[in-house]
Amino acid sequence: MTDTLDPLVRDLVEWVATGPRTYAEVIAVWRTSCPRLTVWEDAVDRGFVERRSVSGAGGHVVATEAGLQFLRQHRADAIAKLHQT
Repeated sequence: MTDTLDPLVRDLVEWVATGPRTYAEVIAVWRTSCPRLTVWEDAVDRGFVERRSVSGAGGHVVATEAGLQFLRQHRADAIAKLHQT
């Protein structure tokens, strides 16, 4: 299932990394009740995103260093595959 979810996890991490996202916004967009589609849960469990409190602004979700490394690795893999075709 990881191979199936990795592109979705990458999309989530990339979306979070592009700008401040409130916890409520992230959950509204990415949470699902489908037990086979656990994108939010996988990203959190793998340490790619985390919730942080921002004084006066409530909870925000941010990409962690591990999440940014995941993005860099998967972008490099995607670029390499494009050059092979």
